[in-house]
Order: sequence, then structure tokens, then C-alpha cells
Amino acid sequence: MLWLCGPPGVGKSTVGWRLFERLSDAGVATAYVDIDQLGMCYAPPTAGEYAPDPSRSDPGRYRMKSDNLAEVLATFQSAGARCAVVSGVTDPEHGVAVDRYPHATLTLCRLRGSHDELRHRLAGRGRPGDDVDGTLSYADVLDRAGHGDLTIDTTGLSVDEVIDLVRERAGGWPVLPDGEPEAAPRPDPTPVPAEILWVCGPTAVGKSTAGYQAWDIMRRDGVAAFVDLDQIGFLRPAPAGDPRNHDVKARNLAALWQTYHAIGAQRLVVVVGPLDADADVHAYTAAMPAATITICRLHADPEQLTERVMLRGQGGGPPIAGDALNGQPTPVLKRAAREATAHAEAIDRANVGDLRIDTNGQTPEQTAREILSLSPSKR
Repeated sequence: MLWLCGPPGVGKSTVGWRLFERLSDAGVATAYVDIDQLGMCYAPPTAGEYAPDPSRSDPGRYRMKSDNLAEVLATFQSAGARCAVVSGVTDPEHGVAVDRYPHATLTLCRLRGSHDELRHRLAGRGRPGDDVDGTLSYADVLDRAGHGDLTIDTTGLSVDEVIDLVRERAGGWPVLPDGEPEAAPRPDPTPVPAEILWVCGPTAVGKSTAGYQAWDIMRRDGVAAFVDLDQIGFLRPAPAGDPRNHDVKARNLAALWQTYHAIGAQRLVVVVGPLDADADVHAYTAAMPAATITICRLHADPEQLTERVMLRGQGGGPPIAGDALNGQPTPVLKRAAREATAHAEAIDRANVGDLRIDTNGQTPEQTAREILSLSPSKR
């Protein structure tokens, strides 16, 4: 496992994802995890804090994310992964709990940048929630603590130059033994009751944005968790017989829910993810036999889908790893819009899911509120 850590804006996710693509394109069975995606569980907002930690004993949710990462890595390993790239912040005081990953050889690589470089990159991201002063202070804390097996200064370097330097300084990472390892069988997760709202639909219909908005509304009434299925299923190549990684995602979802439920998450998990047919749900019902799943399919007309695809190509939408549209040229985006339209028609014909919501002309918040008003567990 190679864990890329450092302050926000230093390029952890960008470098990690590009390295994941490089390795998997070269035929190395590789997994990728953004650690932030393993800790999206918060208590209700308060007057002074928008996203409080669900447990006072785990400020920053580092233990929660560490527990989830251990489970997710074990699932990837059992599905054939030879190595894993992890990106995300670490506990500035204690670093990484290495003992949580007994079956992995960990290389912790800290990325850093000058204050001017970090300011420039944060400005380029254009995210309203970025705290520049807080980021620079956190970067200074990391520099003083000196966590990591190696430190790479990314100032003035391109993404590919950073990757080359990381791999060189890490001894040519990954250095894999000859032969295929024998995957250890994974025990079945303990059944835990859950009410899951699964938001699905074609590319660019607004699943992630509307699903996130629905979760944000839900958590005002209690601890709630959000999971994007794509973000817990980055394994290439996919295991034989599971081309969409549904089995991997289902096991990881069950493991994450066990963690969230144990720290007080209430009744609802919002899951955003791909779904082509009702039969795809079987892996999830098998992994979570005590759960009740409500599937909500979002729909948009071809004109709306095309407009949203083009917007995604220009950087619109949530900044998440694996976005295949962001930055693509117009011909690629037009082809993606045609494919999204065909997918929308196919899942409409198959009548996938329990609910169908037409998102034409709606804001994500309006769609989220309609999802919640029509779901069996109204909030």
C-alpha cells in the first residue's frame, strides 16, 4: 500500500488517481481509495459546527476511517488486488496506525508544497469551503511532525513528475513478488439492520449531487452516513464474473455500515451508484441481509442530459476521483451524452428501481426533497 498524505490542495487525489490508472493500464491489479470517502458520517449540524464528528472520542474521524480502510483493503486483496494506492489526510499528531494493516506493506509518502504553491492550487480549485489559512497551518504542523517514510516537495512539478519521483524514491514502487498470491477468503459481514436509499440513474443525471443533498437533509435529524458506491469499488481489472465490481462494492458497503452503525448512525444510508437492472441489487442484499433497500431512479430528457454532460466536462459537479468527463474535449462529451441518453432509455424500459423521479428543470435540492418525500422512510 502506498499512502499519499499531505495538506489539502497539494495534489494527493490527483497524483493517486493518475498512479492508479498508470498501474492498472500496465496490467497490475490495483485498487484506489480516497480516505475521505470512508468517513462521510457526521452528527447533526449545530449552531457552531456544520459537520460535527459523531464521536467525541474520535476527533477528525481518523479511527473511523482507519477501521474502514482496513476492511476495504482486505476486500480488495481477496478480490485479487496486488497493490493499493490511498490518498488522504492523516492524523497530524499520531500519523497512520500501521498496526491496522497487518497484511499490507505500507509506504507513507507525504506530499508538501510551498505556501505560495498551496495558495495558488487552492485558488485554482475554487471550492467555497477551502480554508486557506487553516490549510497552511496544517501544512506547517505536518512539516514539524515529519510523518512519512518519504517526503516529496511538489512545488513547480507536474503530476507525472511527482509520480515518477514518488516511485523512484520508494524504490520503484510497487515491487511485487513473482507469482499470483493466494487470496484469503473473507468472512461474511455481521448482518446489521439498515434502511438504505439508493439513488441511481444515467451518467450526469445528478445522482451524486441530489443524493448528497438528500443525505444532508437527513442528517439534520440524527447521525447519518453517505456512501458513493463508485468510490469504494475502484479495482482494476475487475474480478472475473463481476465486471462492474458489484460484489466488491457490496462487501465494502456492508463493512462501512458496520462501522457507522456502531458509532450511532441512524436508520438511513444514502448510496449513490450505477445500476443497470434490478438483478444487480442481489450482491447487496446478499452482503446486507438485514437491510431494507429502496431504489430511486433519476431521469432526465436527452436535452437535459446533454447539457449536464457538457457542464461536467467544464468542471461542474462534485470534485471526486474517477470523473471520466471533467476536462474532456467536446467530441468525447457529445459521445458520452448519447451514451447517457441510451442508458436512460434502457433502464426506463427495464423499469429499474422502486421510484422514478423526473429531474427536468429541477435544482438538486428540489430533487433531493422529492426523493425523501416519496421514499418509504420520510424524514
